[in-house]
Amino acid sequence: MKRRMVLGLTLLGGLSAWPVAPAQDLRNRGGENAFQVPASWEYGAPLIAPEKRQRDPSHAQKDPTLVFFGGKWHVFMTVKLPGRSAIEYCSFEKWDDANRSTRTILKLSDSDYYCAPQVFYFSPQKKWYLIYQVGVPGAKFMWVAYSTTENIADPDSWTQAKPILDSGPNDPRRVGGLDYWIICDDRRGYLFFTSLDGRMWRLWTNLKDFPEGFDHCELALKAKIFEASHTYRLEGLDKYLTIVEENGRRFYKAYLADRLDGKWTPLADTAERPFAGWRNIRPAPGVEPWTDNVSHGELIRDGYDQTMTVDPANLRFVFQGMFDEHKAGKSYGQFSWQIGMLTPIRLSDGSARR
Repeated sequence: MKRRMVLGLTLLGGLSAWPVAPAQDLRNRGGENAFQVPASWEYGAPLIAPEKRQRDPSHAQKDPTLVFFGGKWHVFMTVKLPGRSAIEYCSFEKWDDANRSTRTILKLSDSDYYCAPQVFYFSPQKKWYLIYQVGVPGAKFMWVAYSTTENIADPDSWTQAKPILDSGPNDPRRVGGLDYWIICDDRRGYLFFTSLDGRMWRLWTNLKDFPEGFDHCELALKAKIFEASHTYRLEGLDKYLTIVEENGRRFYKAYLADRLDGKWTPLADTAERPFAGWRNIRPAPGVEPWTDNVSHGELIRDGYDQTMTVDPANLRFVFQGMFDEHKAGKSYGQFSWQIGMLTPIRLSDGSARR
């Protein structure tokens, strides 16, 4: 407790006591557009915490994916339950109400392991999709599964899990992988994932064939990366952004590309100069510090369709966090993650603090 109080006073004392990396940008060939990584972020109190309840008590809330639709936020997340992992849903109008909102465990599979969801509206088919991973007994590695609905507000309306990739003889993956992510341009749907060994992989299919047709697998990025790669279209910049998590005390790196099938260029790829990590986050004024990990998070999108578009001038990052010291002596499945939000720290003129 004494250490926590000292840390809190240091953090709340201002950025002068907090090591902050200078802002970074990468300009296109013409020089007229730029994307700037926030130099520093702040977080409020946890938004969604494990829920104490008699039936299916949750131990951790993880891997948030979310859209704003119909006047409400719709959040899907991994929930750690006794002996299993599942996907839980809640919805609310204001983030202040997130932790009080009703939660529903989605009945997508008989497996005791289905998690790490991604939600989006696939406009060519006029359907909502959930993409996630499922552990299947006897399979070489996890299914890449999907469920669909026409009503995102009804948690009981999702279809049962169907495989996009099922680890069978026609599965193009040559590695296991996890944390599967879909993003589409005007011609193709792309599937990205990491394999816990410094590699991010890429598959694609024609839009008309989605969610089938992912019949090849190629290396997209080799770097010091770990898991939870999420890729977005940067609105107005003709660029794509991938953020990906590093192991240990968790933090996020960032890479930029001109095309989804192109080369990824490092933008913020060290612990000293991260996209988001312990070196460039702090609690908002009056908030008690509760995390120095930035783990499996999702940028809030400017829309909800398959293009995964974000507004680079209005970034917000919903993530799972906890103190690194609270991991000591525990296995990963025992970590009590909570969900919070990072917002770039800005000056009074609206520009990002450098």
